[in-house]
Amino acid sequence: MNFQKIILPVLGAILIVGAWQAYGWAGAALAGGAVVMYLLLHFNRLMHVLKKAADRPKGYVASAVMLNARLKPGVNLLHVTAMTESLGEQLSADGDEPEIFRWTDASQSNVTCEFARGRLAKWTLFRPAEPAAGPETPAP
Repeated sequence: MNFQKIILPVLGAILIVGAWQAYGWAGAALAGGAVVMYLLLHFNRLMHVLKKAADRPKGYVASAVMLNARLKPGVNLLHVTAMTESLGEQLSADGDEPEIFRWTDASQSNVTCEFARGRLAKWTLFRPAEPAAGPETPAP
């Protein structure tokens, strides 16, 4: 179970109740305003990331190798989407756990990410084999 979904609202409520106990309605209004500001900032970031991702092809990243180097375990899908500026190509069925997404670059290298409970658990980089160089013909 993801306790963060429970803990953050409970902490917000405790903050508002504590401010009300200490400063009355003015404190509760101030704490409520701070909670609403936090929610608006989070929503604004979410909309900004999704707006940028909407302008790019699905599952595309500029460089899969650079994405592979920048990934860290434990980050959420929104963070990875912000790094790639693209929605990932979903490989797993809707609602399946873990969720699997892939981002591919122009050289057909790709990074496949596995998200367990909304957090990046592991990822793999695939780079296609380079074509064998044929015999060179000398330039005239």
